Order: sequence, then structure tokens, then C-alpha cells
Amino acid sequence: MNALHVAEYTHSLGLQAKTASALMAKAPAAIKNKALKALARLLRENVDALQIDNARDLERARAAGLAEPMVDRLKLSPKVLETCAEGCEQLAAMPDIIGEILGLKQQPSGIRVGQMRVPIGVFGMIYESRPNVTIEAASLSIKSGNACILRGGSEAIDSNKALAKIVQLALAEAGLPQDAVQLVQTTDREAVGKLITMPQFVDVIIPRGGKGLIERISRDAKVPVIKHLDGNCHTYVDDPCDIAMAVKVADNAKTNKYSPCNASEGLLVARGVAAEFLPKIGAVYAAKGVEMRGCPESLAILQSVQGANLVPATEQDWSEEYLAPIISVKVVAGVDEAIAHINHYSSHHTDAILTTNHVHAQRFLREVDSASVMVNASTRFADGFEYGLGAEIGISTDKFHARGPVGIEGLTSLKYVVLGEGEVRG
Repeated sequence: MNALHVAEYTHSLGLQAKTASALMAKAPAAIKNKALKALARLLRENVDALQIDNARDLERARAAGLAEPMVDRLKLSPKVLETCAEGCEQLAAMPDIIGEILGLKQQPSGIRVGQMRVPIGVFGMIYESRPNVTIEAASLSIKSGNACILRGGSEAIDSNKALAKIVQLALAEAGLPQDAVQLVQTTDREAVGKLITMPQFVDVIIPRGGKGLIERISRDAKVPVIKHLDGNCHTYVDDPCDIAMAVKVADNAKTNKYSPCNASEGLLVARGVAAEFLPKIGAVYAAKGVEMRGCPESLAILQSVQGANLVPATEQDWSEEYLAPIISVKVVAGVDEAIAHINHYSSHHTDAILTTNHVHAQRFLREVDSASVMVNASTRFADGFEYGLGAEIGISTDKFHARGPVGIEGLTSLKYVVLGEGEVRG
């Protein structure tokens, strides 16, 4: 597609989305929920057909030499599709927050002032790999009364086209405009350049992918961006803690799945429990083939673990998002050093403390500057589905507008409403 065609194409997508957004904003809750239930049903009915389209993407990815954890992100297994369908049903069952009025208060003048929750309008979503994001974004867009323009990665183009078609069938079945969810059908990168510079049509851009993509979007966009740079998440094992629980949680936080942004990449261990805890978790990681990049003190303790793959950590390791069976390990003096390390090196995504000390837990919650902060739980819980948001559009490490998993509320705005009975200002 040449530059002129790309410009015309993205302009028409924008115009169609803007028109559709006005209809979506006033759609009754029952109609939006009907579309979501139809989408869940259609996903289940089309599992086999979707896997045929998905197989083409997987074949191309392997032929291009994509690493296996990245290929894993592309898979639309029956389990992944069932999770998508359940997410749609969960959203349909949730109360509709559009139009609700918050904090209505009577003023001395007699007027009552509150805030009404309204859709943002049109959001553009640019994402890489995981095609299930197409369904998550589409379903949240429908529930929140927005229109969206989706641009998935070229590596998942066949899967995304097939999913987008199903979304449009569900919209039509519920009597909603099909253009409320549009997928950019070209893999030309110029389409992204155009999409992020159309403030007349697009109200916010949500990039979800590698650091390079997000830096490019943040630099070039002429519309607001809700961004999530990377997921360098930490698990801190405190002194005192329940060692057995800490081993179980630190194992899950790293090895449950290596490719997601909420997997722990750093393990911090208080000096007081290091000699007892590290050999136990070291044995678990060794058995699962996890490479441990440790500080000198942690390596000295881990040396006794049979079959452990140990590497001295470099300064770069403390900031690294591996998305692989690798974890950095550091012994720290205690909660103060752990908090300081996390605030310095983490990507402010998700960080957890494993402790039996209530005061340490409260300090960690208050002082760690991340979008999600956890006590005695695996960082892998940091996603919209697990937080009861129905689904998520991404995880924001920004501080403005939306922070943490972005669900329906993150796709809305508040406007002031004033209710009067003929009051005039003196």
C-alpha cells in the first residue's frame, strides 16, 4: 500500500470510528451486553476455524525464526479462546458504569454538582503478538460504549483478521454499528504513523508491546498515550516470612509462564532468611532450568544447589525484563534496601513482598512506587481478568488517567454535571 493509499485508508477508518462512537455512547446496556454474549458464543462456535487461521501465523513465525516464548504468545489454543469467551461473559454480567453520576453535592447557591462517567470516544490500540488482545480490546470497547481502531502485529495478521470478523458479526447481531471495532487490515507500518497523528478522530492511543514500539508511539503521537513500557517485576522475600509459602509464590511468580509482563524478573531476599530460603528456591529453579543471575552473596549460598545454572549478575541485570527462564537474585539487608532497589530498578509495573510482618507489609504497600503492589501473592495475578475487571486493555505504568490494569473505567472520562432549578449567579 503506497503512502497516499495508507493516508486515505486510515482517514476513512478514523471517520467511520468517530461516527460509530456516537452511536455506541448512547447504546443501552442491554444491547451492549447482547453483543458481548454473542461474541462469546461465536468464539466458541469458531474454535476450529480460528485455529486454522492461527496455524498460518504460527507457521510463518517459526519459519522466520521467532523464539519459542514469542511463538507461544501467538497461540490461539482452545483454552485461550475459552478464556476470551469467559472474559466477554464476565463483562456482560458487570454493571454498566456509563452515565452513572458520582458525588452529587448541593452547593450554597442551590445547584447540585457531580460527575458523570462517559466513554472516551475513540481509542486506537497498537499491540504486538498476542491475538487474544483483539478480543480483550474489542469487548472492553463495546462494554464502555467506545469505538476502537485496532492494529495488531504483522506476525498475527491472519488470526487478528479472523477474530475481528467475528467481533463485527456480534456487533451486527446486536444491532450495533460494525465500525465500532475496526482492525487495520494492512501490515504497512505507515498506518501506525497516521493513526497516532489523527486527534480529530482518535481520543487516546494505547500501545501494548515491546519497548521500541512504545517509545516510538510516545515520541511521535499527537494524541494522548496510555503506556506501559516494560514489566521488570520483583518478588521480595522478607525477614520474617513463611519459607514454604515464599518458595511456592516465588516459583509461581517466575515459572508459571515466562512470556507475560507480570512474571517476576527479580528476586530480592532478606539476609536473615537467605541461607534457609535460597537453597530451596534454587533447587526448584534448577529443576525447571531457570538461570539465576546472582549477586556474590546469593551465588555463594546457591553454590550448594545441585544442577543450578548460576551466572554472576551485571548492573544491567537489575533492570532487565527477560521474558525467559532467567531471574536476577540479590540478597538485601531488609525491607529498606528492598524498597530502594525496587524503586530504582523496577519498571513500576508489579512488585510483591512475602512477609509475616504487618508493619513491613504496610510500608511496602505505601512506599513502593508501582502500578500494582502485592503482599503474599504472586505477581502473575496482575491482570484485568484476575482483578475482576472482566478483561484488560493493557497495564499502564503511567500515573495519569489510568494506572495498573486498564479495564472499563480506564476507557471512560468524567464530565461535570450541574443540576439546577433556575438558579442564577449573583
